[in-house]
Amino acid sequence: MLNPKFVRNNPELVKTKLQTRKVDPAEVDEYLQLDQQNRDAITKVEGLKKQKNQLTEQIGQSDPQSEAGQALIQQVKQLNGDIKSTEAGQALIQQVKQLNGDIKSTEAAQTEVNDRLHYLAIRFPNLPADDVPVGPDEDSNVEMRKHGDIPTFDFKPKAHWELGESLGILDFDRAAKVAGARFVYYKDAGALLERAVYSFMLDLHTQKQGYHEIIPPYLVNAQTMYGTGQFPKFKEDVYTVESSGMTLIPTAEVPLTNYYANEILSEDQLPTYFTAMTPCYRSEAGSAGRDTRGLIRMHQFHKVEMVKYCKPENSYDELEKLTDNAEEVLRELGLAYHVIKLSTGDTGFSSAKTYDVEVWMPEQGIYREISSCSNCLDFQARRAMIRYRKADGTVDYVHTLNGSGLAVGRTVAAILENYQQADGTVKIPKVLQPYMHGMTEIK
Repeated sequence: MLNPKFVRNNPELVKTKLQTRKVDPAEVDEYLQLDQQNRDAITKVEGLKKQKNQLTEQIGQSDPQSEAGQALIQQVKQLNGDIKSTEAGQALIQQVKQLNGDIKSTEAAQTEVNDRLHYLAIRFPNLPADDVPVGPDEDSNVEMRKHGDIPTFDFKPKAHWELGESLGILDFDRAAKVAGARFVYYKDAGALLERAVYSFMLDLHTQKQGYHEIIPPYLVNAQTMYGTGQFPKFKEDVYTVESSGMTLIPTAEVPLTNYYANEILSEDQLPTYFTAMTPCYRSEAGSAGRDTRGLIRMHQFHKVEMVKYCKPENSYDELEKLTDNAEEVLRELGLAYHVIKLSTGDTGFSSAKTYDVEVWMPEQGIYREISSCSNCLDFQARRAMIRYRKADGTVDYVHTLNGSGLAVGRTVAAILENYQQADGTVKIPKVLQPYMHGMTEIK
């Protein structure tokens, strides 16, 4: 969620930046108008309640025989002519009743305005960083760097699903029979390879890069999905259990980022790094016809996630480190990749700046996304109420970052394609061989 004070004080800047993310400036104008109405209504209600409290206090003092009571009687006489002294308290009571009615109607109007204001606020995406390229889609992304040599073959390389099926380690047909399209059975060396990949990633993140390993819940409530920005905008992209309202996580980012929800951390707790390997569940709404074969776009897949909490002044440095943490996995595996900076039109809802790491896939002859590393600034922290107390005692929102370290199925796919041999066997990268019980190739 955006900082309302920033939106209020920088309306033209906010409209310009959000327009690059396909938000109509008229919606920002409506937001600002509603924000003013909301604040005016709150001020009016507070003023009416203050009047009510003052009159209520006067009623308690309005003994006709007391000095205060006599003063009130004189005030009422001046307003209403010559009346009995016992009517003074009644006049005050009628004023309080009138104020009660005014308060109730003003609060009702304020609630209606606030509901629409909240509806708009939670649907605004994050503001893009100043150095994010402006463009409508992925065609405007900018390549930042490349690493590794693209492998050459003296034979036509096969797709990973062909290799997996011929080696008997991936079974898509039986998975379709049991669950439907975009599911897979990993078998024998395939299951071992999947486990080796994520075990290697977790060891690298925890033993070398300073992350705390977490095994989080795989089902979360709606508030948790709201905290990271998946709800309400992306409800159609997830699987929700109707009987409980719980949602299967689309990424470990959701439970990891919400670990400190509604808490105030101490400054010395920052930065904090978490990593987790979890299954991820996605409906892939709107992706019909894309990557219908293989491990690239599944309804269920494993992913190792990295999440960071840090102080605001450090978050962009932490983004660079986070991206390098993901890249290191590919460097260790000996896979060629490049890093791109996403344009405003391709950046995720909660992110201010995102780097995608894309690995080389020989069969298609292109780079494919394998990690997405994002700095969300205080956008998620405002939704999840994650704050920290500074040394001077003041409280501010933390900045949160997340990145794939990596998508495990896509890593397996990249290994199969890049390490394939002419006879259909697949070599095992050296760093994975200890996790494969010494196996050097899949036959």
